[in-house]
Amino acid sequence: MTSPSSPATRETGTDKLLVEVADAVAVVTLNNPAKRNALSSDMRAALPGLLEALQADAGVRVVVLTGAGDKAFASGADISEFADMRTSPAARAQYDRIGETLSRSWASLDKPLIAMIRGFCIGGGLFTALQADIRVASDDSQFGVPAARLGLGPGMAAVTALTSLIGPARTSEVLLTAQRFSAAEAVAMGLVNRVVPAAALRAETMALAQAIAANAPLTVAACKAAIRAAGQSPGQHDMARAQAMIEACFRSEDYLEGQRAFAEKRAPAFTGR
Repeated sequence: MTSPSSPATRETGTDKLLVEVADAVAVVTLNNPAKRNALSSDMRAALPGLLEALQADAGVRVVVLTGAGDKAFASGADISEFADMRTSPAARAQYDRIGETLSRSWASLDKPLIAMIRGFCIGGGLFTALQADIRVASDDSQFGVPAARLGLGPGMAAVTALTSLIGPARTSEVLLTAQRFSAAEAVAMGLVNRVVPAAALRAETMALAQAIAANAPLTVAACKAAIRAAGQSPGQHDMARAQAMIEACFRSEDYLEGQRAFAEKRAPAFTGR
């Protein structure tokens, strides 16, 4: 058994986004603890380039997204910026354009994304967590969307994502009440995959990430594409792309390696080719 490698840091363009990569897993940290990791404009602007770099990095097989410290995953958008950036129609349009670019970047990430959630996961922070394929939360986490208490109009893409995940009745409860929900309530409504003790959050999340990273990268990417396509309406889903990725698995060296490893009763050594 090999020892875990030391993490290597990556440049993001802002000190509010930190990245460490070790053993094929990139951990992206939202680093704004003074504001409970609120998503500032520089974080939102830097994330598309970072996600593109991680997608292109063959040494990264899984991405874990988390927040700095133990108080919050992300407490939402940085409300202190709203007066300048979300008041006039022109400013709102620019803010929304940045958000649309970021949404496309999340959607373009073929690698599995795991949200490691501790503390507050609120508003824009919750909608950011919804970009993940899997969400693991500590038992002291809290979830909610306070837009109705702030007079904000909800984004259609965010409402669609939440409704697709937990259904219209639960989404109505979350959005219309603007209340906070406990981790136990979140897992019961399907908002998160699992809840673990706070002290075990990182260990369990990283064990999950490593289990995924050990699998065949082409198959993992094809599974993610197929799951996305299956959840979309027939007029929207990219089934052809998913089918092409599935076919590529059967034509890959990893497919042959998987058969050899099974016959030889050993762990496979997948390369993504």
